[in-house]
Amino acid sequence: MKIHLVGVGGGHPDQITVQAVAMLHEVDVFLVADKGGDVGDLAEARAEILRRHVLGEPRVIQVADPERDRRPADYGAAVLDWHEARARAYEEVLLGLAPDTTVGFLVWGDPALYDSTIRVVERVRDFGNLDFDFDVTPGISSVSMLAAAHRIVLNRIGGPIVITTGRALLKDVEAGADNIVVMLDGNVTCRELVGTGRWGIHWGANLGTGDEQLVSGPLDECIEEIERARAALKTKHGWVMDTYLLRRLAAGG
Repeated sequence: MKIHLVGVGGGHPDQITVQAVAMLHEVDVFLVADKGGDVGDLAEARAEILRRHVLGEPRVIQVADPERDRRPADYGAAVLDWHEARARAYEEVLLGLAPDTTVGFLVWGDPALYDSTIRVVERVRDFGNLDFDFDVTPGISSVSMLAAAHRIVLNRIGGPIVITTGRALLKDVEAGADNIVVMLDGNVTCRELVGTGRWGIHWGANLGTGDEQLVSGPLDECIEEIERARAALKTKHGWVMDTYLLRRLAAGG
């Protein structure tokens, strides 16, 4: 058995690389996580990618995504438990396929950047019940799309950039980070930094889609606009995917 993990960008069918399209054509069966009706737009975006780039009618197997504890006492342990449950669900389906099947996973953004699919597939292999190899095709990440949409360079000249999550943002700021890309921040944690100094923000949501939203400027002045835009997207779609660059401004900047 062969497994391809294919990064497909943010959901727009044109934001997929030539290499990724070639990999899609090698796949016999696509396994996709069924996250329920609240994210129907994402399922349709995935279907459009396949319609646009795969000849014929691709075989797609929906795998119910296990429930995840969003407010655990031990975050790391809860994530590992979720990975384990996902791996078991995928293993059950894979065991029912012929040994010579080529399986594809469509991964939003880039599989190597804040995504669990590689770890989950490695866990399936660790179970020892299936003999397979897998490869990873990179995709266009939301970080790249954010920079392109705002026409900015993420790093300062000769300076570092920290890529983190909302959960870790305040700790990273306390440690001295001042040029930060934040992903997976459903709580808009940057609001905690309003009034603490001059921060600039470049924010983007649903990047690359028809409902892309962009806001940029001083954090103190932009935060309410960002929260309004976020709420509107959540109401319309039932989900929102946003990423932002947070940068401490120089005095007088």
